[in-house]
Amino acid sequence: MANTQSREVNLTKRVQTPEGMRYCPIVLASNGRIRPDLVLVNGQPERHPEGAYYLEWREKGRRIRLSVGKDAQDAAARRQRKEAELNALNNGVPVLPENDDGHRSVAAAVTQFLEETELTKKPKTLAAYTTALNYFTESCRRLYLHEIERHDLLKFSGFLRDQKKQSPRSVYNKFETVMTFLKANGIRGLVGKNDWPRYTEEEPEMYEQEELDKLFKACNDEERLWFEFFLMTGMREQEVMHTYWSDVNFVASTVRVSHKPDHGWTPKAYKEREIPIPTKLAKKLKAWKAKADKGCALVFPTAGCNPKLDFLDCLKACAERAKLDKDDFWLHKFRSTFATRCLWAGVDLRTVQQWLGHSDMESTMRYLKPSRSQHVRAKVNEIFA
Repeated sequence: MANTQSREVNLTKRVQTPEGMRYCPIVLASNGRIRPDLVLVNGQPERHPEGAYYLEWREKGRRIRLSVGKDAQDAAARRQRKEAELNALNNGVPVLPENDDGHRSVAAAVTQFLEETELTKKPKTLAAYTTALNYFTESCRRLYLHEIERHDLLKFSGFLRDQKKQSPRSVYNKFETVMTFLKANGIRGLVGKNDWPRYTEEEPEMYEQEELDKLFKACNDEERLWFEFFLMTGMREQEVMHTYWSDVNFVASTVRVSHKPDHGWTPKAYKEREIPIPTKLAKKLKAWKAKADKGCALVFPTAGCNPKLDFLDCLKACAERAKLDKDDFWLHKFRSTFATRCLWAGVDLRTVQQWLGHSDMESTMRYLKPSRSQHVRAKVNEIFA
């Protein structure tokens, strides 16, 4: 049932008093209109032409203040609109997208942006966008889009870092989401290149062959096939979970990443692709298929023919059995190892980009790092012999 309790918004003016700057109640005329520049200081009306008007309301037990300028009648109108907006949200009623001047409210713009995101993006992206924009509206108290300024965005970065304790990379990602939201609403140029939050791009980690040998030795046949498949295809976890036998071409030794409408799943960026696999992996998959449930389309299903959800837990269990540090093992590290090894082997960047399903070359270039193989070490020793 909707909460029908009314939400009250108060109007004050921040003025200079003998005790310093204070938020003082406004004075109303007999007709209910604000008397410009008149406020109550210690219960007595005083004229204060300086200062700005502020809206005040409570959210989750916290008092929120929002500056609404120096014009008394405009401030009164905005108080009414804000109160109507809060009560509409409180009762599950859609927020009106514009005010009388045609300016869109931030709340309405966020709602529409997330609705469109839900239609065009994956649930994981929607969740990330929702979190970022919730944090932004918590940090930025502007009522309308046209009021957002550079300072609000700089303040947002600090809010994420100091109040939400976000990592530098998370701060950047959420800042980028807000910039995407603003751009979608026709707002550009508020910040410069140097205003964007910064983070250090960490070098992707990869498995050493010695680690893989120990890991695979501790696996049973099924577990080894899982993780060799991750390693030799470079596929993301969701892609492996939704691989069908129809995606595997045993003659050509390839595997496809394709749309699975029956599971409501699509590849990242909606891009299907084909990846060549080693002949030895194709042979193992063919042998595994001969023993698999003929009525299940999934290559790696659960007992009920559902996508397997616990690959990571299984990987860490295998690492523990192998007497390895389980914190050094995660699924995306197989993808990093695949990409790096392909580039070391001389496969061109564009091809590796296509195999990985990256939308841009820069994402693939992260895996271009120096080889630390014994062969390279031998060359270094030979150079400086």
